[in-house]
Amino acid sequence: MTTPPLPSVPSELTLQERDRFLLGLAVEQARIGWEEGGVPIGAALVDGDRVLAVGRNRRVQMASAIRHGETDCIERAGRLPASVYRRSVLYTTLSPCLMCAGTALLYDIPRIVVGENRSFQVSEELLRSRGVQVDVLDDPDCLALMERMLAERPELWLEDIGEES
Repeated sequence: MTTPPLPSVPSELTLQERDRFLLGLAVEQARIGWEEGGVPIGAALVDGDRVLAVGRNRRVQMASAIRHGETDCIERAGRLPASVYRRSVLYTTLSPCLMCAGTALLYDIPRIVVGENRSFQVSEELLRSRGVQVDVLDDPDCLALMERMLAERPELWLEDIGEES
């Protein structure tokens, strides 16, 4: 199965339209992950107008302890020079956990755009204290994905965040 090419960011978009467009790539990944039986969290890593990678939570699909949406996305971007990470933006459908926040901090990603943080908000203070710009869009699609997750697969969610049911 071949991976479709990553889209370019249309240059005529305003910053708000750009953020919505790129968050849409993360939402698409989250939906794929849900359809695969996993946790519906997706991410996209972007450098300027170039989408470097997209990813989704694949803990269930890969029997992995660490393949959250953000870590999967960064892993799929491959080895990149530090300078690329330092000017990139990470888009994620849900506020990052401590592991994913730590990964963003490790690579000095300066901005994270979050689809929603009502369901989970453990690392935003840490990220901001380290100089990361965290913008929360409160996106209705992201909210709906997590509401469905919590209603239909609560045990999987608790496992994903390291809690017991």
